[in-house]
Amino acid sequence: MEMEGNAEKIVIKQTNFEKNMVQKEAHRPAIIERMRGRIKRMNYMTLLGQVSLGLAIIFLWEISTKLKWLDSYYWSSPSIIAKTGWEAVTQGTLLQDLTYTAGATIIGFISGTIVGSLLGLSFWWSSLYSRITEPYMIAFNAVPKLALAPVLVIMFGIGFNSKVILAFLMTVIVAALAAYSGVKNIDKDLEKMLFSLGAKRHHVFMKVVVPSAMPLMVSNLKISIALALAGTIVGEFISSRQGIGRMILYAGQVMNINLVWVGVVVLSILSILMYLGTVWVEKWLLKGRIHH
Repeated sequence: MEMEGNAEKIVIKQTNFEKNMVQKEAHRPAIIERMRGRIKRMNYMTLLGQVSLGLAIIFLWEISTKLKWLDSYYWSSPSIIAKTGWEAVTQGTLLQDLTYTAGATIIGFISGTIVGSLLGLSFWWSSLYSRITEPYMIAFNAVPKLALAPVLVIMFGIGFNSKVILAFLMTVIVAALAAYSGVKNIDKDLEKMLFSLGAKRHHVFMKVVVPSAMPLMVSNLKISIALALAGTIVGEFISSRQGIGRMILYAGQVMNINLVWVGVVVLSILSILMYLGTVWVEKWLLKGRIHH
């Protein structure tokens, strides 16, 4: 009798468990919809907060210069910067300079990221090769690449190529180290299991190594794009016929503070747009792996 009672209790518990699972499955779509709604509201509030903060800074900046809290000669003002920027667009070469800087940055960033990622991933193929190469890669990463800018300008000229090379050098080693870190963090047990099942090395590389290293490589993009832009601007500061950096340098030499601020604002907007672009690329590359 006691055993029958225990059996009945087990059956009842199993039945209740199954009912609970069915109820959870039935409510799952509603839960997912609520989570999506919360994410949308959070994104909306974040965007609203960011825009509000930006407008508040602009308003306070304008008021501070009007009320003489800030010296308008050094700090200019948003209204004067907007006017000077419009004149630079319609009467000057601001759009050409912006295209020049953005183009050199993007080309250097993409090429540096691709070459660096391939270099970091290649370390998986040979432990001897990685041990020999790693110290030199770390040493090169410690070298201030911007200090090489004058040499690169002399080697490749004051044109577009030297800016691309600088942006490339600023990103290639960073991308290689990120990929190498991802390679070192792969699941060794999964790797051994696949080899024991007869998988070829290129299959393991494509199915395990690359997907495992991808999050680290992609998360590094936001850092690399900023470094690439910095490299391009430094190259333009040293010597260039075009570019936002050249425009800022020229404006400083002729004491046109308003034009200097136009260059700073344009670079800020450009860096934000590039950052947002890398965020979009990150979401696209990691689609299905990371849920926001």
